[in-house]
Amino acid sequence: MIEKIWFENHPIKYLLWPFLWPLSVLFGWVSRNRRRQYQTGKKTSYRPPVPVIVVGNITAGGNGKTPVVIWLVEKLQQLGYKPGVVSRGYGAKAPCYPLIVEAETSPKHCGDEPKLIYKRTGAPVSVSPVRSDAVKALLKQDVDIIITDDGLQHYALERDIEIVVIDGKRRFGNECLIPLGPLREQVDRLSEVDLLITNGGQALGNEASMSLVPTHAVNLLTGERQAVTELKEGLVAMAGIGHPPRFFNTLTQLGATPVVAQGFADHKDFEPSQLDALAAQGKHLIMTEKDAVKCAHYAKENWWYLPVNAEFSATDEVRILDKIKEVKEKYGSPST
Repeated sequence: MIEKIWFENHPIKYLLWPFLWPLSVLFGWVSRNRRRQYQTGKKTSYRPPVPVIVVGNITAGGNGKTPVVIWLVEKLQQLGYKPGVVSRGYGAKAPCYPLIVEAETSPKHCGDEPKLIYKRTGAPVSVSPVRSDAVKALLKQDVDIIITDDGLQHYALERDIEIVVIDGKRRFGNECLIPLGPLREQVDRLSEVDLLITNGGQALGNEASMSLVPTHAVNLLTGERQAVTELKEGLVAMAGIGHPPRFFNTLTQLGATPVVAQGFADHKDFEPSQLDALAAQGKHLIMTEKDAVKCAHYAKENWWYLPVNAEFSATDEVRILDKIKEVKEKYGSPST
């Protein structure tokens, strides 16, 4: 219901306004005061010896940050850099922090997004609630540039480039702060960041336009690849991401109409029996790649995931990478 207030102007907002508005005002005051303390030096920030790129947003929920992080890592690797990734590890609890993600690391310990980033890129990924600790651990992994997956509001870590990802369809909803609206910071914060990326919808002004392009569905057990249209009969879809309808719409655009489309909370830790019951409602179960990293060890032969890749125009790609090269040159040339 809260998202209907945020993004659909649901009339129940008038009933909840007296409760949500004071909390929204308080949230804004706390947020601004905290940032001001870092800006004035009352609180100290950690400055690493290598460039830091923050990929974040000003709204709650998923906007497509992780695909942007994966794209950046792969592009920087192609340029000869050695990028590492920092994450908070939402929805997980590690035995100790900071945690360096490895092939055998459980998503329960590192989180679904860090495991996905490591699996897709092979880059060092460090997880900690204190991002400066995660960065220090990465510096021991021979990295020369650091990307943080989320963390725009984590001002205890200094950064060289701020990239904000915007949901092109939902934008900023009612443009109110949490909990009255989806904003973590006011929209005018965007004037201070280095790059704006719009995921879907219509890019405005100087925003770079990004598309999430799906590939073939991949079988969790065998690695077999098939077009989604070959699985469309009796297809059951699930998504535990920030905005599940985005995944379901992608399936529809690919020509598959699921008989069941079940959304879950972002970063949800699934129970095998729960997914068995869901899969039993159709012939095939399809999920996001982020969900798949949590389900792989108990997957069934009819379970599939759909990878997506971030894509930009040639002009926007050059603009983004040139900005990073410009900053990196101040620290030294890439390794060869």
